[in-house]
Amino acid sequence: MNRYPAWKFILIAIALILGLTYSVPNLFGESPAVQISSARSAVKVDTSTMAQMEKLLAGAKIPVAGILFDGSSLKVKLSKFEDQVPAKELIQKTLGDNYVVALNQVPNTPSLLASVGAQPMALGLDLRGGVHFLLELNMKQAVDKAFDRISSDARRELKDKKIRYGAIKRVGQTVEVQFRDADMVSEARKVIEKTQPNLLVTENKGENNYKVILAMKPEEGQRIMSDAVKQNVAALHNRINELGVAEPIIQQQGLDRIVVELPGVQDTAKAKAIIGRTASLEVRLVEDDPAKLAEARSGNVPAGFELMEELGAKGNTTILVRKEVELTGDNINDAQPGFDDKNEAAVHIRLDSAGSSIFRQVSRDNIGKRLAMILVEKGKGQVVTAPVIRSELGSQFQISGAMSAAEANEVSLLLRAGSLAAEMEFVEERTVGPSLGKENIEKGLYSTLYGFVAITLFMLVYYRMFGITAAFALAVNLLLLLAVLSRLGVTLSLPGIAAIALTLGMAIDSNVLINERIREEVRNGMSPQAAINAGYEHAWATILDSNITTLIAGLALLIFGSGAIRSFAWVHCIGIMTSMFSAVFVSRGLVNLIYGYRRRVKSLAV
Repeated sequence: MNRYPAWKFILIAIALILGLTYSVPNLFGESPAVQISSARSAVKVDTSTMAQMEKLLAGAKIPVAGILFDGSSLKVKLSKFEDQVPAKELIQKTLGDNYVVALNQVPNTPSLLASVGAQPMALGLDLRGGVHFLLELNMKQAVDKAFDRISSDARRELKDKKIRYGAIKRVGQTVEVQFRDADMVSEARKVIEKTQPNLLVTENKGENNYKVILAMKPEEGQRIMSDAVKQNVAALHNRINELGVAEPIIQQQGLDRIVVELPGVQDTAKAKAIIGRTASLEVRLVEDDPAKLAEARSGNVPAGFELMEELGAKGNTTILVRKEVELTGDNINDAQPGFDDKNEAAVHIRLDSAGSSIFRQVSRDNIGKRLAMILVEKGKGQVVTAPVIRSELGSQFQISGAMSAAEANEVSLLLRAGSLAAEMEFVEERTVGPSLGKENIEKGLYSTLYGFVAITLFMLVYYRMFGITAAFALAVNLLLLLAVLSRLGVTLSLPGIAAIALTLGMAIDSNVLINERIREEVRNGMSPQAAINAGYEHAWATILDSNITTLIAGLALLIFGSGAIRSFAWVHCIGIMTSMFSAVFVSRGLVNLIYGYRRRVKSLAV
């Protein structure tokens, strides 16, 4: 009646072994480290860099606990956290701008455990320290850029089909294209509807007012705003990865906000500089008509043109450029710093297939004219260079001007990482120091430990032998919970620690239900063996119902929550599963070992 078959005990033993294997790494902690990676594809990190770092830090009398090489980056493991910042500054100064040097932490997991994938849990910002930002996108700017693309695409398609058109201008939430007669309006409408199916295209054939009106479909507007957030998240990922910040968290929150968490970064100003840059590239044609230029410089800028500042070695000057954007940074495949024919700093750019096609057409149709390379940052554009088009251009070109090598490196990084769809405003920012993170870990551990001890003492006093089995099941539950969290790589934060404490309370509640049911069956005159069996059987339905309803609430938090709420939900949901296994299956196995193989049981210590 109260005997498990051998396979169930084997299953419990396997669960305990796996639980120990994947939870033990959390006891070894982490060591401070400095991570070294390449900032350029042409520069490699290899074993020679490793030897150089050993010699450099030994000369500076900074103790090194080891150097790890994963094929693309080095992690210099240090003995003390106090040596982390001095080591980083020394390495960065020695290697220069071609390398990215970032603060990191390396697990002290023994190689035997690491070989089977056993690693400690990832710690959240509130436990590890770092900076947290909440950014809000300028959605109006994203929509404005979309209308600029609509105008540019319409102009290009009409020109390609040799359909003569007049002015193209933005009017509210529409783009209007002027024509000479009604026949051109109908022809243009067919072309635009075919090439831009996401637009609502209407005609206006009033007397002396022939035009096509382009408006976005409602679903297209929603897609643009959704894509803007996704593009910014992707660009931030690329940008932060390029700069070597270890294990960043970048995720969407709500419709137009992004959460950025950078563990280990303590310099808020530097972190804001990393993610706040909005540099993007625009290619426009230059108007060299002296009369129009003089008129613009006098303060009367012609319609459809913009007066912009051009950088130059002999000082800055102003030139007149068209507002029509021929090419944007969205078409850039790669951007690398380098030097031009005059040995001046430059950024070498390679375009994708769509960008190459546009660039060839623009250059072919405008030979002899100047083409302005404009770097746009925080809504303000500046002409970096404006060379004369001598022949048809291809998929590669360079921009150079009055920029230093460091500036060329920074610009290439921003262009390579991808332009932001819209500017972002810092809505919230906070910094968590490493000492505060350590204090949070200690408080969380102590609260969980004290709760575990208090629950165990209560169970031992109130339920005696069955209290021992409940305490053992509770320990197994905690072991399995830590193991699963570590293996899945769930990031643990303070709310996660609170969820662990909650899980312990819920797990012991199941054992209380079982023990009370066994007591009730004994009082009703049932034999001890029958009371044990009936207690587990009858309590199971109640335990299952209560845990499923709680699991549903946890899944709702996991699906609709974000940040710290998701951390709580992950631990909560996993804890429910492990508590059902340990409180019922494991505790029943231990009770069966104690009572199931005894022929005569006169009383139960419950």
